[in-house]
Amino acid sequence: MIHFDNVIKRYSNGHEALSQVSFELKRGEMTFLTGHSGAGKSTLLKLVTLIERPSSGVIVINDQNIGQIHRRKIAYHRRRIGMVFQNHHLLFDRTVYDNVALPLIISGYRPKDMGRRVRAALDKVGLLDKEKLNPIVLSGGEQQRVGIARAVVNKPLILLADEPTGNLDPQLSAEIMGLFQQFSQVGVTVLVATHDLSLIARYPHRLLALEQGQLSNDW
Repeated sequence: MIHFDNVIKRYSNGHEALSQVSFELKRGEMTFLTGHSGAGKSTLLKLVTLIERPSSGVIVINDQNIGQIHRRKIAYHRRRIGMVFQNHHLLFDRTVYDNVALPLIISGYRPKDMGRRVRAALDKVGLLDKEKLNPIVLSGGEQQRVGIARAVVNKPLILLADEPTGNLDPQLSAEIMGLFQQFSQVGVTVLVATHDLSLIARYPHRLLALEQGQLSNDW
């Protein structure tokens, strides 16, 4: 599902954020990505979503070399990827329903189909009864669940999470991780970037560790 082959990302100032990174994640695999601040975690996620392009090497997503994707097709590529952020990036002038529906509006879904998908996503994260509320009145854990519902409403093949439990206590973190595990069990490839080693230690999932842009461990 995700294949990196000797990927290098070098910026114009000469800084090499990723150096000859190679790994492969299978469909439905859940994996942690860790490393110190500046190790290259965010850069790697940006390469998957085509926010950035590699300086050299090959990245294959769902059997497609994404280096060959024209910029006009990038939006279509991103529809196959759900993204969860530490700080949610929710719109507090919209309802929970409207926040989750946003990717479908951008994709041009009909209102009837949109309603079915939004409510299915909210039901999956346990927030179906909150759809009419403004997300500002929700707890931090509930806001993160809204972000997850928005990320999966398009039924993506891949779910990327960038420090998704950074602002949550251990119990809420466990609930969020449980949701990610459920998605992987139905075939979604889940990659969770985190520096929280105590969180990683609680789960038996594969670990990719970056150090100074290089893959130092893969187990």
